[in-house]
Amino acid sequence: MLLSRAHVLSDKWGGIPVVLAGDFNSTPDSAMYEFLSTSELNITAHDKRYISGQDRLQFSLYSLPRLLKCSWTSEELKNASGNPKCTLLKHPLELRSSYASVKGNVQTRCPYGEPVATTYHLKFVGTVDYLWYSTGLVPTRVLDTLPMATLKATGGLPSKEIGSDHLALVSEFMFAECREKHPQNPTEITVTEEREDNLIQS
Repeated sequence: MLLSRAHVLSDKWGGIPVVLAGDFNSTPDSAMYEFLSTSELNITAHDKRYISGQDRLQFSLYSLPRLLKCSWTSEELKNASGNPKCTLLKHPLELRSSYASVKGNVQTRCPYGEPVATTYHLKFVGTVDYLWYSTGLVPTRVLDTLPMATLKATGGLPSKEIGSDHLALVSEFMFAECREKHPQNPTEITVTEEREDNLIQS
């Protein structure tokens, strides 16, 4: 529903690019991330209990035969897609993650190119926050997040130095037409050391 409304808004203004930013409660190796990044998802190929990827138990379950995965009822399919017979979800936006698109520090990035963690507390540590962008934009640089060692040193978020249980994500974008006139590779920006210094000074 969110992606459909964003597409309607884009069309209303002549097909302008869209940026979706926020806490999507889904990890980079989740079915939800796959849906956002590929524009479609066969939900019956995934265990309905682990769509978000936040439960670490899913990793072992995904490696087992499909027979062990939970089946979807007609009511659940209707809730997920709006149609009790629809199993293939699609959305009209071509989305990419700004952090996965801009090369970063190996200490702060996971194998998917996303931050190794955007939140850290007693119940969960990992990445659930993203800056998604559609066709027409190009990310030129991003603000790097903190490495895991620094996060662990805080004892959990929020902390005295960081007032939220999530780290801030920042991306600079350029319109694709401007990029064609001034071609350049996306700029890698690593500011982890600055954040660590500020954290220590605070």
